[in-house]
This record gives sequence, structure tokens and C-alpha cells, in this order.
Amino acid sequence: MIRALCLCLLAAPAAAQTTGFAATVPTAVVDPASVKACLADGGGPEAGCIGAAAELCMERTEGGFSTAGMSECTGAETGVWDRLLNETYRSLRADLDGADARDKPSGGQGIDRSDALRDAQRAWIAYRDAECRLRWAQFQDGTIRSTIAAGCHLDFTARRAFELRDMGRMEDQ
Repeated sequence: MIRALCLCLLAAPAAAQTTGFAATVPTAVVDPASVKACLADGGGPEAGCIGAAAELCMERTEGGFSTAGMSECTGAETGVWDRLLNETYRSLRADLDGADARDKPSGGQGIDRSDALRDAQRAWIAYRDAECRLRWAQFQDGTIRSTIAAGCHLDFTARRAFELRDMGRMEDQ
């Protein structure tokens, strides 16, 4: 009985801290329009707009510059980039399907471009995930690991969205 009481008393502060922490984690809000404009403006990753929406989120969110806040804001921007990447991927894949269909009747016997894109995308996802796991592992003993990993996913995802956008532009020419 005393042992059970001691365990409850020891667990109570931890539960209170966990509950208190969860209540102070900010709700990250990023402006999807600014991320879309970044991709659409014709520039590239060097334009400096990757991470701008997360930075603004951190500035406008209570606790935004805490480890949790930075990770959440960065993750929110990554989510927008991921949606844009997937839209761009689907559009490019459809364009490549059309190009493949046009070439086949004329005797085209090359590599199926749509399937090649799919294979490359799958390999890219595996590479991104492995690289970001490596960066997380480098800092696994510190709280910065979550911001490092979130930043890694943001950077890789945004850069890939630019790559696919530019690939589609080449296909249009």
C-alpha cells in the first residue's frame, strides 16, 4: 500500500509537468499563400524564402522560439511544402504519362518517363528520411535534435518541390 502511494506521489509531478508542457505548446499557423508564392515566383531555393513562413510563425506564436515552437512552426511549413510537392509530382507524372503515350505510337521504345519519375521519387523519399535520421542521430542527446530534424525535412522537401517544378518546365519546352 505504501509502495503504491509512493509511486502515485512520484508520478504526480511528472504527469503535471507533461500536462503543463502539452498545454503550452503553441498551435503553429503558417501562411500557405506565402509558401505557394515562394514556389511560383520563378526563383529557386536560393531565393531565401524556404523557412520564411516558419520564421513568421515563430515570431507570431507565443512560445514560438521554444524548441517545441520552432519544431511545430517548421513542421507546419513543411506540411505546406509537402502538399505543393505532391501536387507538382502528380501534375508532372500526368505530363510524363502523356508524353509516353504520344511517343509509343511512333515507335518510341525508351524508358517509361512516368515510371522513372515514380522510382526516383521513391528513392528520394528514402534518401531524405535517412539523411534527416542521421542529422537527428548526431544530436540525439540534446533537445536541439527535433529542430535539426524538422529543419532537415523542411529543406529537403522544399528543394524537391523546386526540382519537380523545374522538371515540369523542361517538359513543357
